[in-house]
Amino acid sequence: MKKQTKEKLALEIIERLKAEYPDAECTLDYNQAWKLLVSVRLAAQCTDARVNVVVEGLYAKFPDVEALAAAEVSEIEEIVKPCGLGHSKARDISACMKILKEKYDGNVPDDFDALLKLPGVGRKSANLIMGDVFGKPAIVTDTHCIRLVNRMGLVDGIKDPKKVEMELWKIIPPEEGNDFCHRLVNHGREVCTARTKPYCERCCLQDICKKAGV
Repeated sequence: MKKQTKEKLALEIIERLKAEYPDAECTLDYNQAWKLLVSVRLAAQCTDARVNVVVEGLYAKFPDVEALAAAEVSEIEEIVKPCGLGHSKARDISACMKILKEKYDGNVPDDFDALLKLPGVGRKSANLIMGDVFGKPAIVTDTHCIRLVNRMGLVDGIKDPKKVEMELWKIIPPEEGNDFCHRLVNHGREVCTARTKPYCERCCLQDICKKAGV
């Protein structure tokens, strides 16, 4: 499909998903930027719902960046282990909070490349923070996004997250990217599912989706 045609398809999909999921937003609970940074790291191979429960205990014991930076990795691990990969996640969170405290006065940097240098932060996490916290253009290529944009025909058989992101930047208006990706998560959970056959019969994109009914 030509780029111009994909751009047109992308705009149509964006508008339909807006109508279907007008209030789509990040499903990780947070009220400060550093908390989203922690939750995003914990969410790797774990559900957002479980992360939201686990962080309550974490913040009760370590209520700010300084407290978490001063905590022993083992103390963090003890609380976050229900999220899986407890030691590596605790180690990254500890190192990340130390950097925020020492280099950024306890704040999260609003620069994409600076975020990427933080322990445990990849492109997906950095984009989520750029979009949700700072309101900047962002495209979060999580598993839902990658699966759906391939099915819809916005990208062609690309599974690498960075390559998918780069392709989407070409056809998604920058100001739409962040919300579009949140809506893909909603759509991927409710309709265009991974573990069952997609519910194409009740999909708002049925008549324009490349894989509808397949």
